[in-house]
Amino acid sequence: MPIHYETPEAHVVLVTIDRPESRNSLDGEHMDGLSRAWRDFRDDPEAWVAIVTGVGDAFCAGADLKAFIPTITGDTYDEFRTNAARLQAEGRVSFTLRGANVYKPIIAAVNGHCVAGGMEMLGGTDIRLATPNASFGVQEPRWGLFAGGGTTSRLPRQLAWPAAMEFLLTARRIPAERARELGLVNEVVPSEELLSRALEWARIIIRNAPLAIQATKESALRGLAAGTLEEAFEIEDDMARRVFLSEDAKEGPAAFAEHRPPRWSAR
Repeated sequence: MPIHYETPEAHVVLVTIDRPESRNSLDGEHMDGLSRAWRDFRDDPEAWVAIVTGVGDAFCAGADLKAFIPTITGDTYDEFRTNAARLQAEGRVSFTLRGANVYKPIIAAVNGHCVAGGMEMLGGTDIRLATPNASFGVQEPRWGLFAGGGTTSRLPRQLAWPAAMEFLLTARRIPAERARELGLVNEVVPSEELLSRALEWARIIIRNAPLAIQATKESALRGLAAGTLEEAFEIEDDMARRVFLSEDAKEGPAAFAEHRPPRWSAR
């Protein structure tokens, strides 16, 4: 089945991984589909927030160990990385959101197993909800592999060091409530409420000016990657200028003064 790309509400995109026969693991076709979904979301000015989830009892089990991983191990790996770098330079968005420059908010609705490449994609999301039966794991070392899609770089930046190492060094699946305690997810919610709760988060976000939200995420991401705090401040100054020169920066105070909801133009 394909990667589904839908618009359940204005300004909200729902991306669904639909390969339940393999716990939503990804072969080359589904990686390409997910990459296209992220590119379409990034480039659509009417898409302000995305939600990503899976069908069945799994979120994403990463790259398919049977259908995909054997094609890139051994002597073929360097060719795979060279092609991936070329595609990224041409504007392709990695399915794991590594180096993707997607500065719009992404909500993960984790409905089950989230391991390997699923964890790598999770690291590129912003708000994370999970069901009680969800589990999380960096399981590549268990099979003699390496989490090279962003996990070893992002987890230590997103979690406390001991928490990140719990994921990275044990290769265990960690249950949802423990993941929440470690700071990997925001909320654990009943399965039947997962998508409705994700939509609630999306509605909260899209009440805000989209340009301001996107600039805020960009400033945070690029600031974390900056070499010094002063460089991060320079990025912040650039983002502030972009926002304060926008039409929305005029509309927000006007709406406040007139006691009405703002009408964002995203300009």
